[in-house]
Amino acid sequence: MESARIPHVPPSMYYIPNFITPAEETYILSQIPSNRWITLTRRRLQTLPARLTATNTLVTNSTLPLWLQDPIVPRIHSLEKKLFENAPHGINHCLINEYLPGQGIMPHEDGPAYWPVVATVSLGGSLVLDVTGKKNGRAEEESGEADEAQDSSAPATKESNVPSSSCRIFQEPRSLLITMGEAYTETLHGIAEVTEDENLNAQTVANWDLLGDRSVIEENGGRNVRTTRISLTYRDVEKVSAIGSTIFGKPKR
Repeated sequence: MESARIPHVPPSMYYIPNFITPAEETYILSQIPSNRWITLTRRRLQTLPARLTATNTLVTNSTLPLWLQDPIVPRIHSLEKKLFENAPHGINHCLINEYLPGQGIMPHEDGPAYWPVVATVSLGGSLVLDVTGKKNGRAEEESGEADEAQDSSAPATKESNVPSSSCRIFQEPRSLLITMGEAYTETLHGIAEVTEDENLNAQTVANWDLLGDRSVIEENGGRNVRTTRISLTYRDVEKVSAIGSTIFGKPKR
């Protein structure tokens, strides 16, 4: 997977274009349930198989539906770098985000609820993900499902060895972005609330040489006009409990 590593960012971010086919993308989009969306100020989302509790616990007797598993999960597991090999459960959770043109999310970190590996598949439109090193200040923290119920902010006060200057990662439809290791623990990531991403070229986009089709951007003068983009974020929630295994919040005896 070394050939997929993104340069000029922490050495544990990888980008794979065309991870799924157009037909697979169309099928997955058709399967997203229309009645599960939770609408936030800047986007809408849904979580499968269930939302996390206030204690960042996944309480469910269900697994991910088959349309979210096949072909993506087996394909992730087949990568040379065994991303979830040492994770407690393997992939057990998917956060689905929908961004309309002009929508985005504040710089944030994924938080302690998850095994420190994230695999994100993009569907529909393209956009730029801004990645920065942590620095003293405030940032939105995605601690469990906190940002799923509200647009909250939490302090990120840990000093990082990663430079605080921003890197731009362009996410194409059907691509896979992997974040792990230092990139997971020492950076923040966000999406600007714009209708167009501008000044996109080899000097400004960290994964430029990894893109599947740079010509679309080049022919548009270094611009990307945003359309509706949906992301599938696969993770391992570390705290899991089966429904019925607790009574009044305490283990059943």
